[in-house]
Parts: sequence; C-alpha cells; structure tokens
Amino acid sequence: MSEFTDEEKNGFYKAIYSRRDVRSHFTPKPIENEILSKILNAAHHAPSVGFSQPWNFILIKDMTTKKKIKESFEIEKNRSSQLVEEPKRSKYLSFKLEGILESPVNLCVTYDPSKFGPFVIGRSSIPEAGLYSVCCAIQNLWLSARTEGIGLGWVSILSNDTLKEVLELPEHVVPIAYLCLGYVDEFAEKPDLEKAGWLPRLELRDVVFFEKWNDKGNSNWKEIQEMIKENLDYA
Repeated sequence: MSEFTDEEKNGFYKAIYSRRDVRSHFTPKPIENEILSKILNAAHHAPSVGFSQPWNFILIKDMTTKKKIKESFEIEKNRSSQLVEEPKRSKYLSFKLEGILESPVNLCVTYDPSKFGPFVIGRSSIPEAGLYSVCCAIQNLWLSARTEGIGLGWVSILSNDTLKEVLELPEHVVPIAYLCLGYVDEFAEKPDLEKAGWLPRLELRDVVFFEKWNDKGNSNWKEIQEMIKENLDYA
C-alpha cells in the first residue's frame, strides 16, 4: 500500500482531536445506510487478538427498546449519584450524559469469547485481550463516525443485566458498549466534562514515563522529554 499523504495524515489527526463523546445536539436526520455500513465496516477491520474478531454489533432504532434502556440509565445514574457528596452530587445529576431517545440509532457492541473455539492465539496468558479487541473496534467506529460528521456517545451508566435481558443476549455474550449515533448540530471544541470543570485534561508529560514506572527524567530520552514538555494540544 502507498504511504499516507500529508493531507491524509492531517485528516486522521483531525478525527482524533475533534472526536467527542456526544450526549446532546442530536438532530432527527437519519443516518444513510451507506454511511452506517461504512462505519460498521471500519469497526469490523479493527485489530483483534489471534484474529478472533470477537465482536458483534446490534443496531437498535425501536423506541420501545430505547425506553427500556433509558429506564436502566436513570436507575443507575441515581444509584451512582449516592457515591459522591454535595455539591458534586447535584452537579453530576445536572449533566446530560446520554442521548438514547434523541439519537436515530443506538448500537450495542458485544464480546463473544466463544468465537473460533476455546483456544485463541494470544489470549491464553491475558484472557482480557478479547475485551481489549472489542474496544479497538469501538475506537475505529468512533473515529469513522466523526469523519462522517456523525456524533457518537458511549453510555456506560447502564446495567449489563438489563442489556442482556432486553437485547436477548446469550449467557456467554458480554455487552461492552451501548452507543448513541446521529448527526449533530455541532461538535464541541472541548469535551463536556472538561468544559464543565468536572476534571481537567492531564498534560502529556504527566502520563509518560521512561523505562520504568514514574521515571520522567531518564537521560536516554532527553529530546522527546523536551518535546513532551511543550504539550502540544490539538484538542
């Protein structure tokens, strides 16, 4: 395959830095089937441990199903609010954290550890590698959606038991992500929770170590240490 052009590289990084976890601003405009197929195909081409491709994608637009999932969200949101004290509790409860009913398409991404039998190359030492593979597919899907101008929000405040029951998942299949997809009025310049002051974005220099845990000053990495200190922020 040919190398990426500078324009293609810029497009790739633009998708990364402008990707957002979308909870609001969904429009009723339907997602074209051709676009939805492209997004799903991008997800399906993610890397996977042992080439096991352990994901499945359940597309949902039935409002009855959506309402059942929304009920689970409300229950779990209220339950989790008890884990924080005021005034953070009220702030948490004020956030718009899903677009289940507003988004034209909901999508549940699942993990099936039984695909291709019990032995998967690369999963014997780290069984969770199958789950990580599904997360790679979700990231592909997310970036592809952003490239097509479609917002995506990951709703993690849900009961997996409810998802399994409502979507009639087999016992061995694990729901990994419940996603809301749709065109949006706008993509925010900053992530919602960063803009609301819930948590700050860490600087790159705070999360990169060299050779060993918490080593930030190893002399063998001096040049990149200086680059990291500049903390170029494209987001």
